[in-house]
This record gives sequence, structure tokens and C-alpha cells, in this order.
Amino acid sequence: SSGINAEYGGMVAVHKVLAQLKKNGIRPFSDIRLEQMMNKLSVDSEGLTIQSEIGVKKTVTVEYFIEASKDCALLLNKALSSNLIIPDFQGFCSEIKKIYDGLKKVKGGKNANYIPQLSRVNPNYLGVSICTIDGQRCSFGDTDIPFCIQSCSKALNYAINVAEHGPDFVHNYLGKEPSGVGFNQIGLDKNGLPHNPMINPGAISCCSVLKKDYCLADRFDFATSEYKKMAGEEFIGFSNATFLSEKSEADRNFAIGYYLKEHGVFPEDCNLIETLDLYFQLCSVEATADSASVVSATLANGGVCPTTKEVCVTADSVRNTLSLMYSCGMYDYSGEWAFEVGLPAKSGVAGSIFIVVPGVMGICVWSPPLDELGNSFRGIQFAKKLIEKFSFHQFDTVQGDVKKIDPRLQIRQETREMQINNMLSAASNNDMVLLTRYIEIGVDFNMPDYDNRTALHLAVCNGHLNVVKFLVEKGKVDVNFLDRWQSTPLDDAVRYEFDDIRRYLEKKGGMMGETMLQNATMQY
Repeated sequence: SSGINAEYGGMVAVHKVLAQLKKNGIRPFSDIRLEQMMNKLSVDSEGLTIQSEIGVKKTVTVEYFIEASKDCALLLNKALSSNLIIPDFQGFCSEIKKIYDGLKKVKGGKNANYIPQLSRVNPNYLGVSICTIDGQRCSFGDTDIPFCIQSCSKALNYAINVAEHGPDFVHNYLGKEPSGVGFNQIGLDKNGLPHNPMINPGAISCCSVLKKDYCLADRFDFATSEYKKMAGEEFIGFSNATFLSEKSEADRNFAIGYYLKEHGVFPEDCNLIETLDLYFQLCSVEATADSASVVSATLANGGVCPTTKEVCVTADSVRNTLSLMYSCGMYDYSGEWAFEVGLPAKSGVAGSIFIVVPGVMGICVWSPPLDELGNSFRGIQFAKKLIEKFSFHQFDTVQGDVKKIDPRLQIRQETREMQINNMLSAASNNDMVLLTRYIEIGVDFNMPDYDNRTALHLAVCNGHLNVVKFLVEKGKVDVNFLDRWQSTPLDDAVRYEFDDIRRYLEKKGGMMGETMLQNATMQY
């Protein structure tokens, strides 16, 4: 209805649909999820094209629009019905704009001076970019200018390693505790390991594990390709000048490396010089505030990129990463950050802070001048203002501060019928975001539709093994729920020849409907 009314003779007014999407934070001209739809809508039978952000006032038939948008129908439905994670996105962005405008007047801090390239960056740069787990975007200021991510790479390297090797293997080489000392101090914990992956000793050790059997060039290519996945294929670059500059001023990091080698921290056959090179290179990777906000949103979304829906790292690796970002991610300010801001975050000496609001959004603030602890001066101020306005602190739910705004979608307001429809649609379309939200508020996943079919039936029919596992293990669904045709989810798995799902359901006690009925008859 957002683009169909009597004024257009029952046709779909494309420019109105696009305007509604933009109002809800979806960028139709750059969102990869809408690419096919936009390509199909760009030229009509008369050769008119959508040429600008507003678009020409063109209409298409309902049938044509449905066909053009079939690959993004779920996103359109959620966006046009204000059913995204931040329903009033315009209102939310206006509050963020107020914080940003206030920050422009704030002065303080100095650029990092121990790396010459960083000291030369314009200290007046300020960018704030946000990406929600539904891919809603807003940006203010210098959000398209590349900067080196520096220590923010530490969190990503750790997540990638844990996703590939598991936490037990990775923590053979580093610990999990805050160090209580400077990020570049030479020392080990009580177990003879670097304290955690968010400070230099732990980050260097983490790099020693990263694709350790590959050559250096392939290790770098692998890491940056993983970064780019997490950024939704948006900008990820590399500053060779910063790499060379950082390496030339790296006496302390070389000392840390040799200290770790002396104490047997690294894997066998570790090439220390290559490991340090990789560490310097990954610190010299570039992002923009826009692309970095998508990286943060991927972490907020359990490792699934909101704009591409690609699984980048495992949910378990994200949980571990966010835990360490929360306790160790802000240098010697980490404890105070956890107390005052209460969100997982990682800062870098180029002036960026990656902030994660789990299950809601990722934020990147970039302002080069640093405070005395090495964190972005204005970035810290932004985070404090954010928490003053919104109930994003991890423990705000305990306090229940009515003065704060909670901009998140209030799913509890849905009727039972709406929940069933949305739940079944999410199971059919592999929408893990909505399913996770329903888990958090205790929705009954055994609620059936009018054909007595549950979310598990729909997930099986569409071949979504990950959804099936989620529903069984997290949602506690009945694996032998009978629909109106006396079919169980296992019947559907056999019917559609999804052998991996069939094996999983059988392992979890799944039975065919016929067997269920025979067993019931024998009991009488």
C-alpha cells in the first residue's frame, strides 16, 4: 500500500516505494539485497530510467513489481510495514544527528604521533555511521574517507581464528583476562600466555595462528577477504605507507615478539618475522566508517552480515569475541567503558571505535585525536551521549530507566496470529534475525498455522538445515508434530530429498507420520 493508491490507478508508484524504503533506513540504490529488483525496475517499456536518488515518477503493474521484487520480498515486507529492528528509524537518526552535531563543537586529544602517517591525518575529521542487523543505515560526517583500522583488527583476527579452529585451540596461545597494564607492555599471565587478544602480545600471538601453514601473501589475502565479507563487500583497502611507517617504528613490538618466542608461546615452526609483518599489515588495513559499521553489525548479528546474509564467522566465535571486547577492548579504559557505556567495543589508534549493540546494530565512530589512553577523544564522548539517550547499556533492562529511549521493535505487541505468520515466514526464508528475537521473548515455536504446520515443517520444506537445528536446539520444538495431513517434519525431509535434514531429525528422535499413527494405534 506504500506505493499503490487511486492516484496511480492501482499501479505501483516506484518512486514512492523507494522513498518509503529510504525513510526506514534501507538504501535502495546501494543495498546489494535490492540489486536485482532495482535492475529490473530501472527501465520500463518506454525506456525511462531511474536516474537519481529520487527517481522518475514511474509506475509498474502490481504483477510486474511482485516479479521484480521476489528475491527481496521479505525485506520489502518488513521495511514497508515498519517491522525492522528500529521501526522509527527517522526518529532514531534525528537523535543521532543531534549527538553528532554536538560532537563537532568538541575539541580535545591529539593524533597518534608514534606512527608518522597517522600524525598527518586531518584532526577535524569526524564520522558516525550505523548499520542495524536488518541493514538499516545512517551516516553523518566523514564516513567515506579511508582510515587504518589499527587495533580494531585484533578483534576480527580473533573471531576468524576461533571460527576456524575453535576456542580451545586458540587459547593454547593466549588468555582471556584483562591485563591491568598498557596495551604494549611486555609480560605474560599466570599461565605463561599473553593476557588476551586485544592487546599487542595477544594480538601478535593470534596472528601466529592465523592460517599458519600458508605463505605470508596468502595469509594476508585470506584475512582481508574475511574482513571484506564482514563488511558486506564494501570498502576494505590497505595503506602500504602506514605499514612501512609502522614497521620502521616497531622496536617495542619486535621486543614483544622475541619475548613471546623465548617463552614458547608461538606454534612450532612459527616464522617470527612473517608473523610480525602480518600483524603490521593487518593493522594497516583500511576501512571507512560506513564499511566498518557493517563489520560491527555483522558481530551484532551473530556473525551473519546484515546486507549480504553471508555467514562470516560462527555465532560461538562472536560470543567469545564480544565478551573480550567488552572486558578488554578499550585499552586501559576498558573497565570504565564497561561501567559507563556497557557495550562491546574495540578502539584503534587511528581514531576509530567499533561499537556493537548485540542483536541490534553496529556503530563506527571515527575521529583521529586520541585521549591519554589511546582512545578516540570524541568517540568516547559519542558513546557516553548514546547511552545517556538510549537504553543500550547491557544492564539497562535491570534498572528500567524510563528516561531513556528504547528504539527497538517491540515484538510483544504482536497478536498471536501475527506471530505465527511472521514466525513461519522467517523459518521459510531463513530469517535468523527474527527467529532469534522470538527466542529472546519466549515465543512458542510449536504454534501451528491453519494447516497445523509449524515453523519446523516450513524450515524443512525449504531445506534450511541451520534453521532446523536452531528450532530444535534453541526453540525446543516438537520434532514429531503432525500437520493436517498427518505428516511430520521428517516426512517433509524425505519427500523433498533433504538427506542432511533427514539424518539430523532421525538423530533427534524424528519419526514418519505413519509410524506415529501405528504406535498410537498399538497403545489402544
